[in-house]
Amino acid sequence: MSVQNINVALIGNPNVGKTSVFNQLTGLNQQVGNYPGITVEKKMGFCKLPHNFKANILDLPGTYSLNASSMDESVVIELLLNKNDKLYPDVALVVTDVENLKRNLLLFTQIKDLEIPTILVINMADRMEQKGITLDIEKLEERLNTKIALVSSRKGLGIEALKELIVTYKTLSCEPCTIVSNIDPEYFKRLHSTFPDQLLYKLWLVITQDVNFLKLERNEIRSTFTRSHSDLKRLQQKETIKRYQFINEVLKEGLQVDASVARDFRSKLDRVLTHKFFGYLIFFAILFLIFQSIFEWSALPMDFIDTTFADLSAVAAEKLPSGILTDLISQGIIPGIGGILIFIPQIAFLFLFISVLEESGYMSRVVFLMDKIMRKFGLSGKSVVPLISGTACAIPAIMATRNIENWKERLITILVTPFTTCSARLPVYAIIIALVIPDKRIFGILNLQGLTLMLLYLLGFGMAILSSYVLNKILKISGKTYFVVEMPNYKMPLFKNVAINVIEKTKAFVYGAGKIILAISIILWFLASYGPGEAFNNAETIVKEKFEAQNLSELELENEIASQKIENSYIGIMGRAIEPVIQPLGYDWKIGIAIISSFAAREVFVGTLATIYSVGGTDNEATIKNKMQEEVNPVTGQKIFNLASGVSLLLFYAFALQCASTLAITKKETNSWRWPIIQLVLMSGFAYVTALIAYQVLH
Repeated sequence: MSVQNINVALIGNPNVGKTSVFNQLTGLNQQVGNYPGITVEKKMGFCKLPHNFKANILDLPGTYSLNASSMDESVVIELLLNKNDKLYPDVALVVTDVENLKRNLLLFTQIKDLEIPTILVINMADRMEQKGITLDIEKLEERLNTKIALVSSRKGLGIEALKELIVTYKTLSCEPCTIVSNIDPEYFKRLHSTFPDQLLYKLWLVITQDVNFLKLERNEIRSTFTRSHSDLKRLQQKETIKRYQFINEVLKEGLQVDASVARDFRSKLDRVLTHKFFGYLIFFAILFLIFQSIFEWSALPMDFIDTTFADLSAVAAEKLPSGILTDLISQGIIPGIGGILIFIPQIAFLFLFISVLEESGYMSRVVFLMDKIMRKFGLSGKSVVPLISGTACAIPAIMATRNIENWKERLITILVTPFTTCSARLPVYAIIIALVIPDKRIFGILNLQGLTLMLLYLLGFGMAILSSYVLNKILKISGKTYFVVEMPNYKMPLFKNVAINVIEKTKAFVYGAGKIILAISIILWFLASYGPGEAFNNAETIVKEKFEAQNLSELELENEIASQKIENSYIGIMGRAIEPVIQPLGYDWKIGIAIISSFAAREVFVGTLATIYSVGGTDNEATIKNKMQEEVNPVTGQKIFNLASGVSLLLFYAFALQCASTLAITKKETNSWRWPIIQLVLMSGFAYVTALIAYQVLH
């Protein structure tokens, strides 16, 4: 019997546990991408169902209603109106929170009006007793004309019953809950008579929303049934009131709440965590613990990975037949990949902490706290979401600015978000801090390396805020938005959700960076292994003649030959060409090449140096950290990576826009090359000047 596929759309308000339901249904069978033509993240998962069915489950962006106010909300409407879309749902799962059924059911009634088979998923059923909530499921099913799945995504309850309901989606009634045309009977009568083959509520959404997926042109509908903006808003309000009248009647019969049950724990905790003084103190204490832990906990696995790849490179060089392919593997591919995999522990721990903060409900409190600060710099709390998201990656963070309605605030947020320290900077920070900052403790608890990492994160965020203030004064764009954030209930982080989030994001980071690093490692190996002219081709003869009178040992002679070759290779020639520009910052040509190559992706910096040092050295067993630690300036005799050059590098990467993908997404979001070019020039120029001052002062 063949497997039958069902397209399932997960829809719901923010903070109803939609992602938890998605994770319960799909596990690790997930894919993350962007909706065609719009840079909003989508998640697609796959799930086996009873009776030889299979579900393609699409997790749509959270939305409060089909009256979209932001770009990600419009994604939901556009999919639900476009039957030709390959992801168009056979069945919609509207996920609701048992504590907020009244508000959540507004969206449910709208989707029912689109005549899509719809299942109502009431989540967080495990909290019903605690909150004194009683539901009459039969009565609710009868009044809402649907099937209801009562689930607890945290405990995995009701998921199997939900799968059974999905399989039987064809038996669900598509009858609407309300008759929306009653808000203006004459208007809707004319609309229906003009387009008798079209669903009335779809026509209404085409008129009120910026969509066009019906066979007829949107302009044709609007030209015939044009209404003023105020009239449309008035009708939308009447529609909302009518829906809530219906919802109130339904809940009077199907929902009972015991008012005597205590509900003040959340408010007491909020008073502390959002306090104008203690709230910030707690937040910075949590940040401090996170960055201390990142260095403390990751030290052992990082050393293991570093040593393993050094040994692997040595074994490859020794066991494989000598030749170009072996050199490529031992000196190019293995060191390059090792240069990024070494940082998996730190990146995983960072995602772990962020996931725990999000799952617990604390992150919304942080956004609320920061809104008070952001307003002083011309932004609102909505800008905090992209800035915090930027700690993972600037690209989805810039996409997240589509929640900001005001163009000025959105543009400023796009331009300053790259200052936020992303996970791609973490490998650079980690290796440089380990090389130049002592592994010592202050007062017995403060690890200097962890403290430095935290300061770099705060420095990036502080620079983003300061830049926002300057841009707010310079940009002559009017407009103001108001910030509204929903405070979700506090909950113990669900291990499964946290684990999936950490695994998926770490995997995406490694796979995304791995492809770039592998390609760049091969190119760099070639450029470092070959060169033009006699200086490279006759390196062995030149070195032997040069040091003939010094009686060098065999190992010393091999090192001098390797050094002669790398300096006269293609990459050496390129490096020496740019060295005059970067020398005042304390960098040599090898660091210069790493900086240029890392424009493809910041994390390539370490992999580039690993490849160059592997080609230019004779000790295959040395770890990446040891190779960088032992690098010496042949002119001064000083170590390349010292406090002055290290701090200079840290500041350069804290401020420079070393990411081609970020430039591309800025161009896409602003629809102009003007802003990404300004972004690149100003950030890189500021980074250069700051790094120059730091090196000259500390040198």
